[in-house]
Amino acid sequence: MSEYRTGLGWDVHRTAPGRPLILGGIVIPCEFGLEGHSDADVLAHAITDALLGAAALGDIGMHFPDSDPRWKGADSLRFLSHARDLARAAGYKIVNVDSTIILERPKLKDYRLAIREKLAQTLHLEVARVSVKFKTAEGVGQVGGGRPAEAQAVVTLVS
Repeated sequence: MSEYRTGLGWDVHRTAPGRPLILGGIVIPCEFGLEGHSDADVLAHAITDALLGAAALGDIGMHFPDSDPRWKGADSLRFLSHARDLARAAGYKIVNVDSTIILERPKLKDYRLAIREKLAQTLHLEVARVSVKFKTAEGVGQVGGGRPAEAQAVVTLVS
């Protein structure tokens, strides 16, 4: 009998000038990026946490602490690949990923397919199993003021 499990991930990073804006492994042309110990890919981090959570394997900070110099500037798709491998080793297969990036600007619609393809490749999934949505905060709160970017993700696993 199959068992389905669902995990929820969330992450937030401050915007910062002089850094690349990387979302789902794709560099987005922009005058700012996101601040963080790794490459600060807020979307990859949220999906990594959702995947780890669904398999009850902890969170991204347990596996890749920001106090560890090995992860300084690291490609966050490495974190996602590691979580994928851990879930697989625990007997789970990824069914699908549903994610949302909340960022006031730049507009991201032209990057949707590239982000979905990169995430699907990293997770060893068909593109049809990876959803990426884009939202603004409509000028409300910190995100609406353009200071941070957030991402949310839900991952479903089956054993």
